[in-house]
Amino acid sequence: MNHENKLIGASLFTAITASLCCITPVLALIAGTSGVASAFAWIDPFRPYLIGMTVLVLGFAWYQKLNPQKEIDCECESDDLPAGKAGKSKFIQSKTFLGIVTVFAFVMMAFPYYSGIFYTNAERQIIVVDKANLKTTEFKISGMTCASCEAHVNHEVNKLDGIVNSKASFEIGNAIIEFDNTKTNEKEIEKAINSTGYKVTDIKEK
Repeated sequence: MNHENKLIGASLFTAITASLCCITPVLALIAGTSGVASAFAWIDPFRPYLIGMTVLVLGFAWYQKLNPQKEIDCECESDDLPAGKAGKSKFIQSKTFLGIVTVFAFVMMAFPYYSGIFYTNAERQIIVVDKANLKTTEFKISGMTCASCEAHVNHEVNKLDGIVNSKASFEIGNAIIEFDNTKTNEKEIEKAINSTGYKVTDIKEK
């Protein structure tokens, strides 16, 4: 059964690692240390392989669980274990535990698709005295790898006064931001984006 425990451990490791690049921004937001949000962005290119490995390992673990090999049972070790430890050992080796691990692994792998719920979308009233003060600027950003990164950038930018709209895209690697230039400016917005750990590489007025 030690072999099964190793398979379960490997599947959890690969599932969590596959989503580290998207989990980190949320953890950084909760901890208030947004500068480390892009620390695991380098993992993103390996994400499909890690997900594939997780599925394969879990599949093999389930195959072994549902088609156990015949082996000689030795009761001598379990008899020596205290009742609590023996019960815990049986639970870890059960289909229920493997099922819990499987669900957890898939929840972790799907994290990038629902991570946006962790970012508050604060409603605020923007009063623009003169439409001539409205400005739209594109900020090229490096380091974003998923929807969680987009949400993190938008969250930080929207903290500034005068932001009318912020739309970040990890696929394009940019953020299109509309703002009142009497209340904020490109430098302040760039500073807010850079504070997430992702970096502004270019600024273009639309």
